[in-house]
Amino acid sequence: MTFQAILFDCDGVLVDSEAITCGVLRDMFEEQGWRMTLAECMQRFVGHTVKSQRVTIEAHTGQPLTDEWLQAFFERRNVRLQESITAIAGVHEAVAHLHEHCQGRIAVASGADRFKVEMMLKHVGLHSFFEGRIFSGHEMPRSKPHPDVYLAAAAHLQVDPAHCLVVEDTTVGITAGVAAGATVWAYAAPPAAHEPLLQAGAARVFTDMQSLRLS
Repeated sequence: MTFQAILFDCDGVLVDSEAITCGVLRDMFEEQGWRMTLAECMQRFVGHTVKSQRVTIEAHTGQPLTDEWLQAFFERRNVRLQESITAIAGVHEAVAHLHEHCQGRIAVASGADRFKVEMMLKHVGLHSFFEGRIFSGHEMPRSKPHPDVYLAAAAHLQVDPAHCLVVEDTTVGITAGVAAGATVWAYAAPPAAHEPLLQAGAARVFTDMQSLRLS
């Protein structure tokens, strides 16, 4: 198939942010008495918004998930990201190639809040490729695993989702891309397992951004 547009997830696809964000989350849960390893926290929360996990969080901490707590999390997370965020290896070359190949019809469709996405992309030097084409699940009626953010990005680019390639790294995001009607390729940084990504509907799993090319 010839793809007319490429829609990228952000965390774990463009920037290596998931362990950083989950590290802050784990620390803040521990302060409330819910202890887990970083790996356990990532397994539970990667791909999900914190708000969407309210019932689980309140059950384990015994405390309400307040707007004040969420704001404190966002602030601590942003500081840690600004200190430590890096781009996924090889992604600058991959994005530049796809930007040229699709004549600028590329977008970011993230489940994260807009401030975080734009801050990270600017920090790693990718923002200019996506300026004006950044979509946040926080601004949609529903976030991933629902398709809203991918449908919004495709509509903005005036490309039928069936002619869009979605690049994702989580089962939640893959589910969203498939529900939008797009083809989904999954990036699995070693040692991530491939089978769950394929079972979620990814048409292809790749492990190196250098292979994210269209002829």
